[in-house]
Amino acid sequence: MRSRLATRSTRLVLAAAVVTALAATTACGPEDPSETGAAAPSTSTSSSASASTEGTESGESSDGKGETEAPADDKGDSASSDKSGYGQSCGTNDLDLTVTWEAQPISHYLVTAKAKSGITCYLDVNTPSVSFGSGADGVASPVGQGGEDPIKLSGSSVAYAGINVKTTEGEGGKQFENVIIATSEDDPNPAEVELPDAPTVDKPIVTNWSTKRDEVIPRIV
Repeated sequence: MRSRLATRSTRLVLAAAVVTALAATTACGPEDPSETGAAAPSTSTSSSASASTEGTESGESSDGKGETEAPADDKGDSASSDKSGYGQSCGTNDLDLTVTWEAQPISHYLVTAKAKSGITCYLDVNTPSVSFGSGADGVASPVGQGGEDPIKLSGSSVAYAGINVKTTEGEGGKQFENVIIATSEDDPNPAEVELPDAPTVDKPIVTNWSTKRDEVIPRIV
């Protein structure tokens, strides 16, 4: 009797052990990917797509360096705006002006205009604006002699104009030590140039610009 009981008890213990082992295996199941640190394939793909979208929206380039390429219209206009004075009309402040006394063949003052360093410009207005003092009686009248339109000034090239400061007889007139010269009547930056002496001015006249000195000897026609 005891042998049967012992055998039965042994069988019950073994059966209980098998059930316990099976229950433990079923409860644990396959390893949870989150516990092993591995991400599920679907989650990884979603994250990559999201990062790619965010990078594109924030302006990153496709190489991931974070550099944003400017649109074609926003690349700057330095090439088109950097003219350095080329092709423009000459303003008085673009020129170096000198006045010298010429005794022959008829006494007159010679104006020489030269473009400043680095400037290329054109004398579009054929006759310079010349005046002595601020009064209307000191404004030189154009006589229409000489003239080339337009005259390009650059480097060593020069243009000339002639001034006769007194076209009247007698003692009339006023003395001036400087002459006011501009490339046009509305030039905002006229130049005041010192004369080589202090002549008496009365009804002055001025020629057109020319590249030839012998064309700018002022004469009353």
